[in-house]
Amino acid sequence: MPAHRPTVMATRHAISAGHYLAAEAGFDILNGGGNAIDAGVAAGLALGVLHSDLVNVAGVAPIMIRLAKTGEVVTIDGLGTWPKAATVDFFVREHGGRIPEGLLRTVVPAAPSAWITALERYGTLSFGAVAAAAIRFARDGFPVYPLFAGFIADHLAGYERTAENRRIYLPKGRPPEVGEKFVQSDLAATLQYMVDQEAAAGGDRIDGLRAAHDAFYAGDIARTICDYHRDNGGLLTLEDMAGFRARFEPPLRVEFAGAEVYCCGPWSQGISLAQIFALLEQTNPGAMAHNSPAYIHHLTEALKLVFADRERFVGDPKFVDVPVEPMLDPGYLAARRGLIDPDRAAPGMPPAGDPERGAARAPGTEGPAIAAQAGSGLDPHAIRPQDITPAGGPDSADTSYVCVVDEDGNVFSATPSDTSADTEVIPGTGLCPSSRGSQSRGEPGFPGTVMPGKRPRLTPNPALALKDGKPFMAFGTPGGDVQIQAMTQVVLNVMCYGMDIQSAIEAPRFATYSYPSSFAPNDYFPGLLLLEARLPRETGAALSARGHNAEWWPEWTWKAGGVCAILCDAEAGILHAGADPRRAGYALGY
Repeated sequence: MPAHRPTVMATRHAISAGHYLAAEAGFDILNGGGNAIDAGVAAGLALGVLHSDLVNVAGVAPIMIRLAKTGEVVTIDGLGTWPKAATVDFFVREHGGRIPEGLLRTVVPAAPSAWITALERYGTLSFGAVAAAAIRFARDGFPVYPLFAGFIADHLAGYERTAENRRIYLPKGRPPEVGEKFVQSDLAATLQYMVDQEAAAGGDRIDGLRAAHDAFYAGDIARTICDYHRDNGGLLTLEDMAGFRARFEPPLRVEFAGAEVYCCGPWSQGISLAQIFALLEQTNPGAMAHNSPAYIHHLTEALKLVFADRERFVGDPKFVDVPVEPMLDPGYLAARRGLIDPDRAAPGMPPAGDPERGAARAPGTEGPAIAAQAGSGLDPHAIRPQDITPAGGPDSADTSYVCVVDEDGNVFSATPSDTSADTEVIPGTGLCPSSRGSQSRGEPGFPGTVMPGKRPRLTPNPALALKDGKPFMAFGTPGGDVQIQAMTQVVLNVMCYGMDIQSAIEAPRFATYSYPSSFAPNDYFPGLLLLEARLPRETGAALSARGHNAEWWPEWTWKAGGVCAILCDAEAGILHAGADPRRAGYALGY
């Protein structure tokens, strides 16, 4: 299948990022002698400016790193916790168990801590050096591109929420248009303040990085954020901010097609990515014709099983006893796989399994499908798939991605996120502190139920793969619940169908929505399967005949994700980088 873009091939280092200017920012760091961590952080900070509709400097930033010196793979969660004042009783009493838009879905902003922690532990440069491009893009502006303009226009009500939201995102009283310059002077000043505090600290690089961290979490930035929350009904306090530090979390490792795939843990949906690869390792998907009805059906039904387990079991492991090892046990996954009917789709989300007993179904579940976990209150008929427009499905744009491989073999993979459309800009800062509380439940009985100090279950989940202990692939994407679906399809395209990385990224995709969305209000579209329109119409008809509610996305829709990836050919010493033309991503190499 010919690709629209060439695969970028390099011998020294490569980067792929969700915006071309972010890729350039990281590439400049690499060319100047910085390592993959320095370059990845520079690109990640730039994405918070260039994608400030979808990614916030004060949002989330889960990071995965492979260290060349030791071969170790580490994960930094980059995910904030609920304020100490947040309780499920409050959301039940005041909001009927919903997580409303606005300040009340704010968790502690974690991205600055994650970036600085990565630099402090594994980088070589100062915060000022890696933040320079982001500051420039914010201070001097950048040209508005189609996805940015379209997202703001499509979410106009959110950007009209407050005077400050309107001032920044509707600077001429309307959504910005493609080709106009978009300036964020307050955001530039916020980042520059962190740089200035770093410089004033004196001492060594580590002292400076810690000063930049304190500037955000204990200094004027934190006070401005928390004073606004206090005065406008928010819950975030200086105590919540000052005690925060991004956490190191162990990655999950599964075997697939001769590679070791590393995924994030159950504080995110990374465990679901691990589950789908472990399940597919037993089924040989490459034996089916690529994107055939049989292949799409099989992968869709496998994903529905994984999402059912996610709904039932996955939450912050500091608060929830997630049965991680049993969920990845080959015997349990074989039992789950037995629920897949090769000729008929489950009409909704299947029942969760019973990992502790290795049983395909949880006790008390009967029939081929259930709406959701008991007590969810979700009505599978409340939202009819036929009511969705062909371009429909829940919004899933609020994320970006960057991966880097340097000449020493360090690998950096990160998925920064958090939209500005569902919350408020803090006046004077240009920041929308993380609204990731949208991925918790405001009612009891769920693994993701709100609790003080608890992390929401995060959709962003960077990943990487090794072969024989050497870097093989770094990959990730935006897309909310579509993330693990797009990531899986791209990896299968490479490992099972032999595609080059750019062709693997560009190949037509599909996604199931037959589960409760991770985002409030947790919409559920039983049976819905969306297909990019480049797939043959007879494929859609064959899937409908199997019982899927097959609908059509436009060709090249951004809702199918924006995968960026780097493939490493260790034997030849060549890096192959690709980026998704569905969004603004680009790859560069040297």
